[in-house]
Amino acid sequence: MIDIKNLTKYFGNNKILENVNLLIPDGEFLAIIGPSGCGKSTLLKLLLRLEEPTKGKILVNNQDISRLSEEGLIKMRGRIGMVFQFGALFDSLNIFENIAFPLREHTKLSEKEISHKVREKLEMVELNGVEKSFPAELSGGMQKRVGIARALVSDPSIILYDEPTTGLDPITSVIIENLMIKLARELKSTCIVVTHVIQTVNRTASRVVMVHEANIIETGTPVQTMNSKNPIVKKFISGGRE
Repeated sequence: MIDIKNLTKYFGNNKILENVNLLIPDGEFLAIIGPSGCGKSTLLKLLLRLEEPTKGKILVNNQDISRLSEEGLIKMRGRIGMVFQFGALFDSLNIFENIAFPLREHTKLSEKEISHKVREKLEMVELNGVEKSFPAELSGGMQKRVGIARALVSDPSIILYDEPTTGLDPITSVIIENLMIKLARELKSTCIVVTHVIQTVNRTASRVVMVHEANIIETGTPVQTMNSKNPIVKKFISGGRE
């Protein structure tokens, strides 16, 4: 599904990623961990081509995304759902309009079809009846679920989660994690979660990669990662406690 080859990204002289190679097969739930500023979120932006690589390439379904036309890029992004760290909802639009936005921008669906899709996705994230509410009227966890519904509205085959449980209380975090697990199982989608919350890694992922100083330094199952002998990984997992 996704093949990352020798991916390198610099911002000026600042090295963010260097010669990263990663193969993500269909249906995998991959967690990307690492300290703040290590390039995790930049990797997601590169996957969406919101950023351009300095070197290397990303293949999605054997297509080099750097070679896509504007029309091809829009189609590719339509197959990828992105859940942003802070929701990224439009404050001035109600929940229905927020979720309908990508369909109105990038499809020719009728209003009846859009309405059906919006309500279908809200039901998936267990938020029936909030269509007329505005983001400010919802809790942080509910806003996160609206963000997930919007990511799903185009029926993507790939779902990207950027820090989905950061800043949430423990109970709400479990609700979001359970939802991520349920959606991955029901939709059989390929999921990539960027997080530093170890509970989220252990509960959702089938494989973990750790990024440190622009490189992947560890890959394995959650159990293997938690028991890693690599001192950098051990320090990260333990939160710096020996």
